[in-house]
Amino acid sequence: MRKREWSPLQLTEAIGTNLGVSDWIVVDQSRIDEFARVTLDDQFIHTDPVKARTSAFGGTVAHGFLTLSLMSDMSYQVVPGVRGRTTEINYGFSYIRFLSPVRSGSRIRGRFLLKGFTERKPAHWLATIEISVEIENERKPALVAEWLCMSVV
Repeated sequence: MRKREWSPLQLTEAIGTNLGVSDWIVVDQSRIDEFARVTLDDQFIHTDPVKARTSAFGGTVAHGFLTLSLMSDMSYQVVPGVRGRTTEINYGFSYIRFLSPVRSGSRIRGRFLLKGFTERKPAHWLATIEISVEIENERKPALVAEWLCMSVV
């Protein structure tokens, strides 16, 4: 559930604004294992702590898609919804880059910037949001992305 809602005018006026930073989310081995189970991706670098110690990562790491999927929760905390919307959908991404591995036990959070908000056709609003998913105590983010979200009012 969105914490706040803004009118299309408020969102248009907020283009270029940092919308905020989400709470930290722990990415522990049980979360990674459950994601592997659901997605059928049980590559050893994600699910076998003993074997993963011999990898370039030195231990298990989260799936990039797990990190990406946690952006939904992060966005609900920070990104305002469009007031009066009847539908809100993930419209896709302009780009996604996975920059740093998220090691098991790490905490991540999302930093959100509203890059654009335009009416594509009557009552159909497209938000362009730049996200950086930060890893606690790491210099480089886990990923950066430009996310497109469509709202129908």
